[in-house]
Amino acid sequence: MISDNARAGMQQAPARSLFNALGFTPEEMKKPMVGIVSSFNEIVPGHMNIDKIVEAVKLGVAEAGGVPVVFPAIAVCDGIAMGHVGMKYSLVTRDLIADSTECMAIAHQFDALVMVPNCDKNVPGLLMAAARLNLPTVFVSGGPMLAGHVKGRKRSLSSMFEAVGSYAAGTMTEDDVCEYENKVCPTCGSCSGMYTANSMNCLTEALGMGLRGNGTIPAVYSERIRLAKHAGMAVMDMYNKGIKARDIITKDAIMNALTVDMALGCSTNSMLHLPAIAHEIGFDFDISFANPISERTPNLCHLAPAGPTYMEDLNEAGGVWAVMKELADIGLLNTDCMTVTGKTVGENIKNAVNRDPEVIRPVDNPYSKTGGLAVLKGNLAPDGSVVKRSAVVDEMMVHEGPARVFDCEEDAIAAIKGGKIVEGDVVVIRYEGPKGGPGMREMLNPTSAIAGMGLGSSVALITDGRFSGASRGASIGHVSPEAAVGGPIALVEEGDIIKIDIPNMKLELDVSDEVLAERKAKWQPREPKVITGYLKRYAALVTSGNRGAILALPGEQNA
Repeated sequence: MISDNARAGMQQAPARSLFNALGFTPEEMKKPMVGIVSSFNEIVPGHMNIDKIVEAVKLGVAEAGGVPVVFPAIAVCDGIAMGHVGMKYSLVTRDLIADSTECMAIAHQFDALVMVPNCDKNVPGLLMAAARLNLPTVFVSGGPMLAGHVKGRKRSLSSMFEAVGSYAAGTMTEDDVCEYENKVCPTCGSCSGMYTANSMNCLTEALGMGLRGNGTIPAVYSERIRLAKHAGMAVMDMYNKGIKARDIITKDAIMNALTVDMALGCSTNSMLHLPAIAHEIGFDFDISFANPISERTPNLCHLAPAGPTYMEDLNEAGGVWAVMKELADIGLLNTDCMTVTGKTVGENIKNAVNRDPEVIRPVDNPYSKTGGLAVLKGNLAPDGSVVKRSAVVDEMMVHEGPARVFDCEEDAIAAIKGGKIVEGDVVVIRYEGPKGGPGMREMLNPTSAIAGMGLGSSVALITDGRFSGASRGASIGHVSPEAAVGGPIALVEEGDIIKIDIPNMKLELDVSDEVLAERKAKWQPREPKVITGYLKRYAALVTSGNRGAILALPGEQNA
């Protein structure tokens, strides 16, 4: 056992005295020590129930012959951090979570791990740690929130943000907004649509790192407690069989996850997190991989914000495994990949059933023949940009219009709500990238304001920042290179014509190469927005969005 390094032999007698202080019995000293990484806190609705999940995991581990030991991971609520300086501190926690989990696991010599995440950066951060540590590891999330109900219709947090935009447009009263405020988030859990948290929890299943239902069983269902107990048992089975994280997180598994991503219509943030997870196993994941996979993968689900269904509906329809079965039946998945069940993907999903062909469309009747995401390139984004095309209305798939340029999110929101943005405009928000932000803030407030103002079918938004999974419309993010390093987005001027062609994966600035060269010669880097603390260090180490905003030493950032 790895834990013998900390517990066995005369040399470790002092350490054993400390284990005695923890209440370990002599019998427990001889059993595998399983770290349970708990992201419980009382500020994130998706994490307020995780203490219950952790207790269930502990029972499962102990039942199967291990010794469960809990240690923490941080988690930020993107919804609460949205719209102010706090959003600069969201994405940056992903790497803190990975690094701190690595430190705890190695310092204390755990034999295996159960990760208990839920919300946005917590899931990929712990997946990065799992791949890095390569121990027997199982994930069990806190689960999704149930949808709210407003005026007889299911609603979620994205509806709340859009309600604020509608109020600014004068189409909704303060009482209406108050009703949304009190009803759209009715339970604990990750927000109820296919936003970033639920996207990553579903992709954890697709990777093979979570048991069936990890991404979809609602947080308030007792079924999730049973799932957590089984996760504790499963990690001990993995330990006994010698199955480790990198036996599961492979190149083929990551490409499976990308394929499932396209079918589900996941958040664009997956195009930051999958490259970062791939980096941990030495796989150079190019975001352009998304396009050929998207071209052959039908979009089978239109969960909020793309459509009127929610995570609870996907769960009842058969969940992620039912989606995977649809894809596997037409040869789109590698079914030989190992999973935390000790079985292959093919063995796991062979009996999965699609119980609702409107929530999970059959492959012969998809919402679209192409997947949910697309990577656009052109002279405005030479290294790529990302759009959730499953959430773009038909009339905005091809669009050109004048650039309305803003150097921060706040100025753009003021212009949108002030009625200064009109039909046909292309809003450009720059200097919000990984380095320039720093922290690559989500632009849910401006996209929701555009939708709420009734401009969602006529106005596009382009940014070197990123979007919430709750954003919809022609929202094109992760523009790389970013403005802070002199990318072409820094050279856009008010009124320049921008051409968007999502079917052909193009994002072009209608300005000649000669003019762009003249502008580049005059461009000067901006003074850093943050000069102290963690964000200063982060800005110095973070790479571009097209590389997953991973951290690298300065000499390695363009490798």
